[in-house]
Amino acid sequence: MLPSPRALLLDFGGVLADAPRHDPAPPELVLRLYNLTGGVLSPGEINRSLVAGDAAYAAWRDEDHPDELTHAEAWGRFVTTDWPGPAREAVCLRAAALAYDWTWRPGWALRPGIPEALRAARAAGLPMAVVSNTLCGAAHRDFLAGAGVGGLFAAQIYSDEAGVRKPNPEMIWRAARELGAPAGGCWFVGDSRRRDIACARRADVTAAILMRSPRTDREDPAGWPEPDAFVEDGFGLRDLLPAAFGAEPPAATEGGPGRSAPR
Repeated sequence: MLPSPRALLLDFGGVLADAPRHDPAPPELVLRLYNLTGGVLSPGEINRSLVAGDAAYAAWRDEDHPDELTHAEAWGRFVTTDWPGPAREAVCLRAAALAYDWTWRPGWALRPGIPEALRAARAAGLPMAVVSNTLCGAAHRDFLAGAGVGGLFAAQIYSDEAGVRKPNPEMIWRAARELGAPAGGCWFVGDSRRRDIACARRADVTAAILMRSPRTDREDPAGWPEPDAFVEDGFGLRDLLPAAFGAEPPAATEGGPGRSAPR
């Protein structure tokens, strides 16, 4: 049985929400950049820059840097490196709005069981926070609000706003401070051993919970910390909460059975 939590911290992608594989160069963003830069680059050149930049940014993220880039740094480093000076400057001046557009996923959807898990945590009196690495937290915040769950979170900590990235434990410590709870009293739920579970261990949370996602399955677990519990989805997380407070898990209703496997 996991120790009772005083607060619940959750990752965004792979935990709260997921989306199908995205197009790194959506036509509307290509058109916006074409108009913004006065047509000095062709749509094809902009498309190729976005595709290459998305791959380069993904490779940079996988190096697990402790500090986040600013929006302008991300665009300048990964997309507009070899663009003409005036075009680079135009993008730099509008980097935040463009980062929002590049981050937003029209296919985002809450993961199965997440509304039920969040309601169970709220019923238990647990303050909750989002703790997520992202190019643009504003896009995540707007999605959660539109999905009807944003108001359940007392804090939302995003790397582009915090200036640091998981597995830097400052992400978790900052969320805990905003919730008024010690990090040692928090559960942290993520979908990556190398980033989320490692961050949880560095922050010394009371329980590190791994929720399975496609990212989880791509990772080699060797050499990375083991979680305290493994769940398949939000229903599994929901079912961990009553046991932590000494109650029986709820019956298998609302679309899914209990699927938690404490370790």
